[in-house]
Amino acid sequence: MLRSSANLSVITIALPFTAFAQDIAPAAEDIAGPPQNYSPFVERTVRNRNFAEGLYWGDTHLHTMFSTDAGMIGNTLTPEDAYRFARGEEVITSSGQRVRIGRPLDFLVVSDHAENLGMPVMLAEANRDLLATEYGKRFYDLVQAGEGYEAFRLWGTDGVSQNRDVIDNPKINRTIWDRQIELADQYNDPGSFTAFIGFEWTSINNQQQPSNLHRVVVFKEDGRKAGQVLPFSAFHSPDPEDLWAYMESYETETGGSVLAIPHNGNLSNGLMFATEKLNGEPIDSEYAETRMRWEPIVEVTQIKGDGETHPALSPDDEFADYGTWDKGDIAGFQAKTPEMLPFEYSRSALQVGLQQELELGINPFKFGQIGATDAHTAVATTRDDNFWGKMPSSEPSPTRWEHYVIQALSGDDMLSTFEYEALAAGLAGVWARENTRAALFDAMQAKEVFATTGTRMAVRFFGGWDYSEDDVFRPNVVDIGYARGVPMGGDLPSARNDASAPVFMVGALKDPDSGNLDRIQIIKGWVDAEGSRQERVYDVAVSDGREIGSDGRARESVGNTVDEANATYTNSIGDAELRAVWIDPDFDPKVPAVYYARVLEIPTPTWQAYDEKFYGIQMTADVPRSHQERAYTSPIWYTPEG
Repeated sequence: MLRSSANLSVITIALPFTAFAQDIAPAAEDIAGPPQNYSPFVERTVRNRNFAEGLYWGDTHLHTMFSTDAGMIGNTLTPEDAYRFARGEEVITSSGQRVRIGRPLDFLVVSDHAENLGMPVMLAEANRDLLATEYGKRFYDLVQAGEGYEAFRLWGTDGVSQNRDVIDNPKINRTIWDRQIELADQYNDPGSFTAFIGFEWTSINNQQQPSNLHRVVVFKEDGRKAGQVLPFSAFHSPDPEDLWAYMESYETETGGSVLAIPHNGNLSNGLMFATEKLNGEPIDSEYAETRMRWEPIVEVTQIKGDGETHPALSPDDEFADYGTWDKGDIAGFQAKTPEMLPFEYSRSALQVGLQQELELGINPFKFGQIGATDAHTAVATTRDDNFWGKMPSSEPSPTRWEHYVIQALSGDDMLSTFEYEALAAGLAGVWARENTRAALFDAMQAKEVFATTGTRMAVRFFGGWDYSEDDVFRPNVVDIGYARGVPMGGDLPSARNDASAPVFMVGALKDPDSGNLDRIQIIKGWVDAEGSRQERVYDVAVSDGREIGSDGRARESVGNTVDEANATYTNSIGDAELRAVWIDPDFDPKVPAVYYARVLEIPTPTWQAYDEKFYGIQMTADVPRSHQERAYTSPIWYTPEG
């Protein structure tokens, strides 16, 4: 039923896997229809204009000094610095240190907060319009006195946590938005590097019902269209339905395209994937349809914790407790309770979506998955050995691990989070035809994307009804994947009459600069006859010749080569590549289901271990010194006919 590669060296698998990672000429017997041109790439375009030939890496969530919660507390880097860094140039950080990315990114969204966008810049420039306001003058005086963090806390408690604009001067926002657009257009280089225009809508709802409802808003086109509007902020409305109305208005008036990416459901206290609207009314089919029109993908992993699942939701998943942040809401007003959890994590939300589809006829949570940094340093680092922290205050230093990431605005330090709890980052992998705004945006809308926790492993995932056992090992596997099924982010086509269960092809190639692969898993979610959410984890490909038992799980772990004291490891375990064809052994054609792949690396050191070695320090015992980096694909959905 399944096969997995094992004990293959990088040399022996690098060339064959190119077919899985990118493209190779199709064999005529494997692809429907006779070829009309000798060049297979001409025919491929005719058959499937959305054929994704390239894998592109990027960060859709990065902040510079243009964000108040970055620039007011020490970030001195501009969007221009962010683009230069992402393209591979060395920059000097806000703390005066040299930094460079290991490999350039292919695309970047500078997503500075819409709420008082650019206020730190205006404070530095002693902007006359800003200083003419009561709070602008108070902020300026505090910053001039070296009390930037106090200015930020005042802005947080009196302003953003109440969705209240204490400045209320659109002229200031227009000035900075125009600068941001100009820089994005300047650094956008089609085919080489994509700089998207974007911003973050930063709704906390309110202090009585605190939550994280944040979205990054991404524009497809250039400043000629994006510049016709100002960013929509939580000061306009804390309700995502009003954000969607803004987006619809933008598209209607400009002819452009825009999408939104929710993030940190783990800090939403049950509101990110709730089955009620913000006004308390149950969501309906119109809500579901509207949400899926504007929010095709979700950011599921980043510095502020991992949002795939929670150990309380997935007690049979030994890998569930990864980067878990579950103290409370994002601002530290209200503690977390168990009933909030199913509506915060992507795995359970995908199952909630199936439940809602049975009631509404449409799935409100039919999203793809990506990762991002959410760094407020303007440098999009994702590797644990090159971690530059969440904020300027947590750039490399011997004491940074003890610094706050979020100091609870309630004053209850039990609801605060600290740098030692941070993950190094997340990263978005996008399968697209080319590295342009249009192609990458279209791929995001199609959900042909996947998330990683910072590593750059390549992952493909296809679903259909008649992939054969050997198809995943053929040189034209990607052509077969598209021709006979759908890629990640798609819906399974109607089953053949003789098909007994869906068949999935999945493959992963290691990041050459990271750990070998431990295993590939397929996570299945469904709704049983009683309407209850169910899930199961299947190991479908494992390294080192290990066996998968009749229960669908590996009989033994991959092992661990990490030397925590020296922050080293070896790739003497694991495999460079894994592939499998897997048939769902528990398929019920009457039951809707959702499937996605999770890929795990072997254990490697965390940024905390690297810091301990570099600075000769000792953190507390609860700090993780090793972990297993991972990738999450976008799902593939099965819906019964009729």
